[in-house]
Amino acid sequence: MDDDALAKPILANTNGGTASLTEDLQRVLSTLRSHLGMDVAFISEFSDDCRFLRYVDTDHQHAPLKAGDAHPLEETYCHRIVTGDLPEIIPDTHANPTTRDLAITRALAISSYIGVPIRMPDGSVYGTFCCFDQKPGAPLTLRDLSILRAFADFTGKLLDKERRGEHKRNELKRRVGDIIDEARLDMAYQPIYHVREQRIVGFEALARFHTEPYQAPHLWFAEAERAGLGEALELLAVREALKGVPALPDDCYLSLNVSPNALLSGEIMALLADCPAQSVVLEITEHARISDYQAFLAALKPMRQQGIRIAVDDAGAGYASFQHILELNVDIIKLDISLIRNIHADTARRALAAALIKFAEVTGSTVIAEGVETETELEELRRLGVEKVQGFYIGRPMPLSQTRSFQTGF
Repeated sequence: MDDDALAKPILANTNGGTASLTEDLQRVLSTLRSHLGMDVAFISEFSDDCRFLRYVDTDHQHAPLKAGDAHPLEETYCHRIVTGDLPEIIPDTHANPTTRDLAITRALAISSYIGVPIRMPDGSVYGTFCCFDQKPGAPLTLRDLSILRAFADFTGKLLDKERRGEHKRNELKRRVGDIIDEARLDMAYQPIYHVREQRIVGFEALARFHTEPYQAPHLWFAEAERAGLGEALELLAVREALKGVPALPDDCYLSLNVSPNALLSGEIMALLADCPAQSVVLEITEHARISDYQAFLAALKPMRQQGIRIAVDDAGAGYASFQHILELNVDIIKLDISLIRNIHADTARRALAAALIKFAEVTGSTVIAEGVETETELEELRRLGVEKVQGFYIGRPMPLSQTRSFQTGF
């Protein structure tokens, strides 16, 4: 097998694939150890005057090394190979005066050894990429050394990519954590208008963040999710929004955006404990998948028994929203802005909206059209039978203090 043939399957599997770094490097180790026909292959990291074994591959049930092992750096082959005090190929450790007398040679029963430094793109040494056999005389060649160096170089690039990714994740976690710790957001309230009754019947709570430079709310929530803080940021927004319930106009409800995970956690239920159930609607976002609808329905049951209504947000924007509508028997279906935009001039949009409106009629749900921005859109929705609408034409998101005095401009 030539060098390219050996490398291609590894590169194909690790370049932009979904496998974790651990799986990638274990595959690299296994491929190389099998190619060299040796007992043990490992990747080490140098840190705090120790050699830490980060990845180990072997067929032996009782291997002399395992991932997580640590040894004093000065006592290892790895250190001496990096400093140049040992050659990178040692076919017989008992014939080499340095390795023969090292305690680690006896402790690990090392007879043949090959190892090279792993250097990061900036030239710093991460550790080593090594293989050893417990019998002497392994037929190691300069070609084998060349292959090992190529794999070590590739490993250094993978590790550097992971290190940079970890740095970005930590920075992201710090930024989002600061938002949460300092509660650096306000809630704006967008009116929901009942077309037939010609009055405002509810408000959707929308987060607005105090950051420089400005970043759109949906980007903050996406970053929080990537940082593992999505639920914490969501709960903060819900907590802040609920503070406004007593100040809303009489007979108006508050609509809250929540993810399936937040609902399943039980935290939302706790936050709603002191809130009149009829004054709250929970909007389940289209972008969040639900893996187990039965478990999710069970979590919703006590809320619905108390009178809390459930809505599916962004209906028509993607497959997930249709699944939610079919599986959850929701109280409210909110048509996405992408479906409403220019609906008066688009046959396909009208047809899909009409189908969802008919579905809601048959199943006893209510339809709310989001993103209404023109009078012609409103008139077309009225003609289709939509009773509740929301959007800039009705009213922009506003501070809580303006909700009682708000009047539509038409």
